[in-house]
Amino acid sequence: QVQLVESGGGSVQAGGSLRLSCVASGYGVGSGCMGWFRQAPGKAREGVASIYRSGANTNFADSVKGRFTISQDSAKNTLYLQMNSLKPEDTAMYYCAANPPWLYADCSALAAAELHYSGQGTQVTVSS
Repeated sequence: QVQLVESGGGSVQAGGSLRLSCVASGYGVGSGCMGWFRQAPGKAREGVASIYRSGANTNFADSVKGRFTISQDSAKNTLYLQMNSLKPEDTAMYYCAANPPWLYADCSALAAAELHYSGQGTQVTVSS
């Protein structure tokens, strides 16, 4: 059974930073497509970032490019999202997501919102 557990969310002022973590169980980080998506109240899911297998290929939504980075630590079986220069419009619930390793599908940042497995989310609130 795959479980993805996010942490690291919180409240920060605009311009601040947060690092989100996603600990996986029943799933090997680095074995397939993983990513982060977010959802603000009343809005659709938005894929934010993705990383494919070894991590040589990472992708970001235009809205976060240059501010967010995605990385993974296979030894800790953990996926990260480093968020810098945060803006009020980044306020949302952030979710970690993953596809089964055997599934060959789109692994773009936008596709992160449609991956097969996802966690319960961690709230990020950015005040101006």
